[in-house]
Amino acid sequence: MAEISDKNVAKARPVFRNIHVTQILRYRLPWAGKVSILHRVSGAMLFLALPVILLPLFELSLTSELSFDRFREVVGQWWVKLILFVLLWGYLHHFCAGLRYLVLDVHIGTEKESAQKSAIAVLAVSLGLTLLIGLKFFGVF
Repeated sequence: MAEISDKNVAKARPVFRNIHVTQILRYRLPWAGKVSILHRVSGAMLFLALPVILLPLFELSLTSELSFDRFREVVGQWWVKLILFVLLWGYLHHFCAGLRYLVLDVHIGTEKESAQKSAIAVLAVSLGLTLLIGLKFFGVF
């Protein structure tokens, strides 16, 4: 009989199981994962809003003086401002996260701790800029 050595003994490997749909909300995703998902969501949101919301508003603002007055009426409504505020967040988050990914592509900040800090920084900067521009947009200052 062959003698059992350490090389022949199988190590206990971790078992990775798929999570169920009901467990998705309780799953603790790291900050980098949250930023990644929000980057994709914001990109899809901007892509879908471009032909439906942004280009018609842009065209309305450029056609004539009468259409510009109509543009100001439309954009002056609170629910349109709210939609544009969400799109503003989407743009700023997508931009900041895109810069983060460009830096990661040149292998800067790929360690776990620095990647976590840069993900939190992306969220903080994008939300801060959104709040600042949103206050101006809603006429606070």
